[in-house]
Amino acid sequence: MEDVFLPIMICGILFVGMPWIILHYLTKWKQAPTMTGEDEKLLDELHHLARRLDERLETIERIVAADNPDFRLEAPRVREELRSSYEPQRRN
Repeated sequence: MEDVFLPIMICGILFVGMPWIILHYLTKWKQAPTMTGEDEKLLDELHHLARRLDERLETIERIVAADNPDFRLEAPRVREELRSSYEPQRRN
C-alpha cells in the first residue's frame, strides 16, 4: 500500500501543489500596489535630505579632525562611490 501511496502523493505535490502555490503568489504579486508619482517624489526628497545630512556630517568630521589630531575621517572614496550610485532618471 505504501509503495503506491507515496508516488501518488509526490506526483500530486509536484503537479498540483507547486503550480498552485506559484500561481497564487504570482497573482498576489500582480495585485500589489505599485509606487505612485507621489511616492517617488517623497523618495527623491528623502534622498536629497540624506545627502544634505551627509554633507553636514562631513563638515562636522572636518571640524573635529582639525581640533583633534587623533580623529580618523571616513575614507572620502567610499562616500563618493555611494553618491555616484544614485541616478533619479534610472527609476522604474
